[in-house]
Amino acid sequence: MNPLSGVLDEAWRMYKTFAKHLLAIAFVIYLIAAVITALLSLAGGTLGILLGSLVSIVAAFVLQATLVKAVQDVRDGHADLSISQTVNEALPYLASVAGASILAGIAITIGLLLLIVPGLFLITIWAVIVPVIIIERSGAMASFGRSRALVRGHGWHVFGTLVLVYIIMLVVNIVLSLIFRALPHVLGEGLSSVISGTLISPFLALVVTLVYYRLVGISVAAGAGPYGGYQQPSQGTPGYGGYGQPPQDGGNYGGYGQPPQGGGYGGYQQPPQGGGGYQPPPQGGSEPPTQQVPRNPEDWEPPPQSQR
Repeated sequence: MNPLSGVLDEAWRMYKTFAKHLLAIAFVIYLIAAVITALLSLAGGTLGILLGSLVSIVAAFVLQATLVKAVQDVRDGHADLSISQTVNEALPYLASVAGASILAGIAITIGLLLLIVPGLFLITIWAVIVPVIIIERSGAMASFGRSRALVRGHGWHVFGTLVLVYIIMLVVNIVLSLIFRALPHVLGEGLSSVISGTLISPFLALVVTLVYYRLVGISVAAGAGPYGGYQQPSQGTPGYGGYGQPPQDGGNYGGYGQPPQGGGYGGYQQPPQGGGGYQPPPQGGSEPPTQQVPRNPEDWEPPPQSQR
């Protein structure tokens, strides 16, 4: 059975339900990037064109991170974050998303040039690196291994889903290019790019993020835990082996989040009160002198009882 069955339908339902929110995010980012790119191209010649291309690349990374964050936000059935809040929530992950995307792009391009198959393989196993970075707060390098681990055993299903999405994207781009064909080349190409990006990017983000959640659900069902056996996503910091707090399955108390119920103090939740352990000294002063017990037990006599 295909564990990703129905992902496209679910993505389409969410797309229609939250179209206003998701399309607004994509449109604002694309529009700002397009305006800046156009101004730089008109004002700076070759240098302006290069700077405009750089702006477009950065905008693409911002869009990826923001849309994944938006999908994470709306999965509960309503959008809690505004457009500006969503962007602000995504910006801390921009460097990781950019680094991972650039490295993946270089490797996939080389793979596609080498008989195509290696590139398709890399596209498949790294399909969810951006959701891993945004949702699990993973670092750029760690996201590759995490994505590979999630996809393992479901590669054909992930590949088939991606193929369907790219076919949909291709059809939409062809239709839009035909619509804007009558316009001047520069204007038509610019409008086609902004509109196609606005329409397609949210759907692609929905599909990829939903694929991520499906794969995580399979991992949880298999007993690996939502974050590869950890109760919290990786923080990318060295505190506890890369985790913001100790993993719950092997941490402070030999695998317990708190002291084991049958241990700690010989099976007690606190030290036994009847002795056999450390008892704090009296609060009123020094400890009372202890009674000296003779070495020979036959010479020992109990202390006299007090007389009333």
